[in-house]
Amino acid sequence: MATIYEVSKLAGVSLATVSRVLNNSASVSEKTRTKVNQAMKQLDYKPNAIAKSLASSRSDCIGILVGEFHGPFYGTMMGGIEKEFRAANKHIVVTASHCDLEKEKEDIEFLISRNCDALILHVEAVSDEYLINLAQGKTPIYVINRYIPQIADRCICLNNELGGYIATKTVLEHGHRDILYIAGPKVKADARERLAGHYRALREFGIAPDVEREYFGDYMQTGGYAGMQHFFDKDLPVSAVVCGNDEMANGAMSAIREHQLDIPNDISVVGFDDVLFSSYTHPKLTTIEYPIAQMGKMAAQLVLQDVYKQGECTTPHMFEPKLVSRDSLSSV
Repeated sequence: MATIYEVSKLAGVSLATVSRVLNNSASVSEKTRTKVNQAMKQLDYKPNAIAKSLASSRSDCIGILVGEFHGPFYGTMMGGIEKEFRAANKHIVVTASHCDLEKEKEDIEFLISRNCDALILHVEAVSDEYLINLAQGKTPIYVINRYIPQIADRCICLNNELGGYIATKTVLEHGHRDILYIAGPKVKADARERLAGHYRALREFGIAPDVEREYFGDYMQTGGYAGMQHFFDKDLPVSAVVCGNDEMANGAMSAIREHQLDIPNDISVVGFDDVLFSSYTHPKLTTIEYPIAQMGKMAAQLVLQDVYKQGECTTPHMFEPKLVSRDSLSSV
């Protein structure tokens, strides 16, 4: 089987020139392009991704690291990323670290070793310092759902504190005062930020935060269900529960129904993320929009702009959350 080196030798041009022909670069003259194409035909050379990578120092692959493959959130994010890259004839390599510190580092090293042209990272365990140092390396990185001032131009994130504030403020504006909060894991920055927004809204309405009315879940339906059962066991007065994400809100709704209580007439429920199933729950879930598909799309556009010099990305890096009003919240 002929190699790209044999093509360059027969055509009497450099590897870089063959690469430009393979990648349809406009900087190659028609005479040179014809010579290269004739050499490829004579040698029966079949260009492939590996050959292009050797010649151009680009693999046309982008590494994606996420926390989990479970649930609709990451699938929606990766869908937004993949669609942009597919249209640009690029490919992705995806791995999941399960939010474990050593696994995040191992997976990042793995993606770099695969000669990915850039990395898009949704990571939570590695430190800011680690990511700042990583950004100084040869492989460009882009971070989703995390803001680091030193590499702000590489961060695509949501204002989670504002989202937490909007969720609880909306509940308060509906007249609720006996409010429970099911948060995400303490180790996750977005969970802490949403909880901080919850506190801000409470204080704005003259209510002191009460740890007895908080439960830290796991961002899964099981955590929302367990959190609601915990509150029922404590027999706390409640008219509304705010949840750190939609999956936990769905679990909380299951527990509420098991206690023969009506949503929203007995207990109102508000989530966060606006994942696909939120508009199909019964009742339909009031929640905070997390535009993760658009954020994934933006991360891909930044890679195409910065690494491949394709297109221009002008969207702000910090996305603003919005309330999505449905049927699970009523006034008292």
